[in-house]
Amino acid sequence: MSYNFYAFLDRMKYIRRWSLMRSSREENIMEHSHQVALFAHALAVIDTELYGGTPDVAKTVLYALYHECGEVMTGDLPTPIKYFNERILGAYKQLEERAADKLLATLPPELSAALTPCVKADADSYEYKLVKAADKLSAYVKCLEELKSGNTEFKKAKESIERELQARDLPCLHYFMENFIPAFSLTLDEMENL
Repeated sequence: MSYNFYAFLDRMKYIRRWSLMRSSREENIMEHSHQVALFAHALAVIDTELYGGTPDVAKTVLYALYHECGEVMTGDLPTPIKYFNERILGAYKQLEERAADKLLATLPPELSAALTPCVKADADSYEYKLVKAADKLSAYVKCLEELKSGNTEFKKAKESIERELQARDLPCLHYFMENFIPAFSLTLDEMENL
């Protein structure tokens, strides 16, 4: 018997992000998920080491790694559409739930229980809260990248996402913003000369 779970996940590289905006460089959900996992790991480590928090670091990273996997079934719905109103958001949440179930059904039954918590993360957990912050950080970095390349299409998105990030009550996030985000606006030569 052949199972399709990992072949479906491999297709994440074909799902484009930012479909409503002109980008100087396309981004897919596979690379986005990798970046979110890195940022979520950083937030969990900062929270633990600097602020005495107790997030489960491994769980945080796994939630981040799998946070977009349902989009191999649904595609990436642009944020302005997804959050247009409560009815659309509710319907999309149901669609995401069904996509996760369908994806999990492509696993051998003896593995499904182990992967279900990754694919269907506990949305009320602190770890998931860190992943959502990391997801926004990734979008913010994309905006910085586009603006650095002269693409002003991302100016308003950057301002909006920056406000959202600043409004979050997460000291680890504010530490990351203050200490790591400025480097994303530097050139390679500038980074090497620091």
